[in-house]
Amino acid sequence: MTFEKFLFYVFAAVLIFAAVMVITRRNPVHSVLFLVLAFFNAAGLWMLAEAEFLAIALVLVYVGAVMVLFLFVVMMLDINIAEMRAGFIRYLPVGVLVAFAMLVEIFLVVGPRTFGLEQYARPEPKPADYSNTETLGMALFTEHLYAFEIAAVILLVAIVAAITLTMRRRPETRYQDPSKQVVVKAKDRLRVVKMPAEEKG
Repeated sequence: MTFEKFLFYVFAAVLIFAAVMVITRRNPVHSVLFLVLAFFNAAGLWMLAEAEFLAIALVLVYVGAVMVLFLFVVMMLDINIAEMRAGFIRYLPVGVLVAFAMLVEIFLVVGPRTFGLEQYARPEPKPADYSNTETLGMALFTEHLYAFEIAAVILLVAIVAAITLTMRRRPETRYQDPSKQVVVKAKDRLRVVKMPAEEKG
């Protein structure tokens, strides 16, 4: 076994472990932290696949920005842990069925034939001036432009949904109405009291 294959198995094992812990932890904050660990190991797998841009983007964008947003949302939401656990057990069979269907679809789309690995063939080496960032950009903005735009719209909807969840009204919070503030007159808020001056003896 080569050192590269050993690293692959280590990253893959830790990634699977972290993914399982994400959906089985009672504390949502712990789940988010395990998701960060899963992203780091996924970035390691991307590095082994010689996709350096995707690895760096995964660490900078998801771990550095999206996970911070997730932590803020999880901490601001009043999550009922007991109810969440009950729902997890109730919908576990459906979740297993959906996960199996997704696994079959992924295997059909990106199976061994797609990458030419029927006989464990290694990919051809790239020249020294090869840039996977340029290749990825050309593929995104030419061949997969519509899928890229659809993903952007889905992310926009997710942002709006996250803001809606965190901005719900709470009875103990005091709010201001700008429309009422701009029509207030000075005489309604300010009272001038005139008092005679006192002379010092």
